Amino acid sequence: MLKFIKKILKNKYLKFLTNLYVISTLLFFFWMMFMDANSYLFHKELNKEINELKEQKKKLKTEIEKDKKFIENLNKIENYEAYAREKFFMKKDDEEIYVIEFKDTIEK
Repeated sequence: MLKFIKKILKNKYLKFLTNLYVISTLLFFFWMMFMDANSYLFHKELNKEINELKEQKKKLKTEIEKDKKFIENLNKIENYEAYAREKFFMKKDDEEIYVIEFKDTIEK
């Protein structure tokens, strides 16, 4: 049994892995990758969240541009009146409004 243990200890790979510096380096990398507060996994999650926020920012910018065009369009008095009539059912004093609803559009 003792000869077997000596033979194993003479193995160059095992001898390399039992070196104190190698062990401490491997423990350090393991700690930094998985256990530390600034670990690789934590940074990976943060980068994923950053990418999602960048995509959301792009979508919101396109919505802002769309709303700016809509506001510019409403600055004309004709478009302003048309929007008020369509959305809020407003009318002039000498007009009557009839609202026609289809069965598909009526909420239950």
